[in-house]
Amino acid sequence: MKNSIIFIFSLMIITIGFSCQSNDCKNSKVHSEKEIKDALLRANKQLVENEDEKIEDFIKRYGWKMHKTGTGLRYWIYKQGKGKKAENNKVAKFNYSVKLLTGDEIYTSKISGPKEFLIGRGEVESGIEEGILLLCVGDRVKFIVPSHLAFGLQGDQNKIPAKACLVYDIELLEINDKN
Repeated sequence: MKNSIIFIFSLMIITIGFSCQSNDCKNSKVHSEKEIKDALLRANKQLVENEDEKIEDFIKRYGWKMHKTGTGLRYWIYKQGKGKKAENNKVAKFNYSVKLLTGDEIYTSKISGPKEFLIGRGEVESGIEEGILLLCVGDRVKFIVPSHLAFGLQGDQNKIPAKACLVYDIELLEINDKN
């Protein structure tokens, strides 16, 4: 499926590039900006649907009881905490493990220590920002973050590949006022 989308996209680019190579452009069809935009939107929608299928297969394989937000973030709070609720303009501190859908662990707080960020400032992946706001101190959660809410088309230029869905296991340790 991925190869067919790449082929269609490549064919579109080639067609656009050669559509007016001759002096006789009056009879050739030039693709409008709207047609190109629509084709790219269809291709992007197909990629998102394919990624969604992979995520759903992963969830079924592990039997997790995940919820899905409107953005596509999946979450499962498997241990409820009793602390204060996360909110914007507060500092969240959490332990974490980050894995690919293959199960390969790529980052962990066991090596780099807990992570801290100011909620609402875009200092972390948008999926983590969204997910933390669902939590209370002491909660343990699994997030599945689709690529568009993680590191997107480029990855993190280190361990996270391009277009990677990420599986986070997070324990929210603290919510504090910003300094």
